[in-house]
Amino acid sequence: MREKWSSRSAFIMAAIGSAVGLGNAWRFPGLAAKYGGGAFLFVYLIAMLVIGIPLLMMEISIARYTRKGAPGSMRALNKKAEGIGWIAVSNGIGISIYYAAVFAWVILMFVMSYKFAGMTGDTKAASGLWAETIKTTGTTSGFTTISMPVVGCLIAAWVLCYICIRNGTTSVGKVVKFTVSLPVICLLIMAVRGVMMPGAMTGFAKLFIPEWSALGDSNLWVDAIGQVFYSLSTSMAIMFAYGSFLDKESNIVVDTIIIAFSDMFISILAGIVMFTTMAGVGMLGDMSASGIATAFIIYPQAIVNISNSGIFNMIFAFIFYFCLITLAIDSLFSIIEGISTAISDKFHLDKKKTTLQICIIEFHLSLIFVTGAGLAVLDIADYFINSYTLIITGILEMVAAGWFFKTTKILTELNRNTKKFKMPAWWFLPSIKVISPVVLTGLFVWNIYNLFKNGGVYGAATDGSSDGYSLASNIIFGWCLIALILCSGLIIKIIVRKMSEKGFKEDDKSWDDLAES
Repeated sequence: MREKWSSRSAFIMAAIGSAVGLGNAWRFPGLAAKYGGGAFLFVYLIAMLVIGIPLLMMEISIARYTRKGAPGSMRALNKKAEGIGWIAVSNGIGISIYYAAVFAWVILMFVMSYKFAGMTGDTKAASGLWAETIKTTGTTSGFTTISMPVVGCLIAAWVLCYICIRNGTTSVGKVVKFTVSLPVICLLIMAVRGVMMPGAMTGFAKLFIPEWSALGDSNLWVDAIGQVFYSLSTSMAIMFAYGSFLDKESNIVVDTIIIAFSDMFISILAGIVMFTTMAGVGMLGDMSASGIATAFIIYPQAIVNISNSGIFNMIFAFIFYFCLITLAIDSLFSIIEGISTAISDKFHLDKKKTTLQICIIEFHLSLIFVTGAGLAVLDIADYFINSYTLIITGILEMVAAGWFFKTTKILTELNRNTKKFKMPAWWFLPSIKVISPVVLTGLFVWNIYNLFKNGGVYGAATDGSSDGYSLASNIIFGWCLIALILCSGLIIKIIVRKMSEKGFKEDDKSWDDLAES
């Protein structure tokens, strides 16, 4: 029997936990600072309403109806679309491998937060604490250099991940009560401190008062759309898995609205923390769109200048990095849940054993990030997955649902239990069939244009120096990764064909077959 969420709140909290991650805490504020504060918030809201919410509703409603993970759900729409689901699963595999490394770095900084007690005013020591500990070379050379503290934190990250999801929806439902509420509490504490700092109102103004001239910057629209797309955890098999555990009586429309706006609320709350704190220490102009730079280099400089008390600064650091831990853990285990659900559904495997095996395998793969080259490899892999395969997956999902399936059937399923507020056809259908695929295609083309404008090499040196990532590094950790993800459906097809020779049978039920069963 299919496992189910213990309650409606368990699903909503789990979905919010998946959607709200480290990007909300550091990338969102950085982009808001870069693109005129309120102007970025305005475009972000539009993108969420037009693209994010319809896509999120589509994934959850299809999965609730089919009771399958991403590949099985897409196969129910059209047998040829199953490969799209495996691309989504492969996105999750690639992201979770390096996300675990970032989680390990957050754990490391939490453990080392006691050192901030002796760094009052010493911004140089604070900014170098993380980089010196992880022993990064900043390039893809340095695989022989290993940071043992990071190894320990990486083990802790994967152990915590498995503990949280070892019993599926039962354990996830219990864990998310804390991992969703605790970061909000931490952010509120830090926001109160930020508001009390001198100059905080300057930070508020920078965040909320729009610089409308920024709307003319095409990069603003690209980054705002991208932030919505990545933040809601679509196109990586998570929401298919979570939706497949829903009760048939659940109200997807209302629940999705709650999830999306909770995600936005926490992003804005994180923005208030960042803007007021950075303004209070006179570093508002130092905010970066790079999440890693913000969390591990720039913000530590702000922490040591928050007060003249080293003990107070240390406590503030502990709260900040504990907040990031709670944001990271449910994002990581939700990705693994999406992967495990897809594989166990397809091959009729024990879910708990499958989850454990995935965690063990991915732990060994993530060891590359404990080396001196880890940061560079992560940067390349993150760029290529987020800029290409995630977007391709979103486009293919909506084309399959919008053009090779009767989309009104999905809308009917979506509105099944909705009485007071139904998802209107004029909002859902144009978004899935036309607007979202076109916009995401434009985003994909824009990313390709920017890459080849720099010679087809991400992170290439632009000043004639020897710094930057090489073409070989881009091919190995970028292009080859993309090829592997896009070919994942074909790989699974070959495996299934071999297994079929030994008696394995696939679940061939289509959408209409499920209606009759």
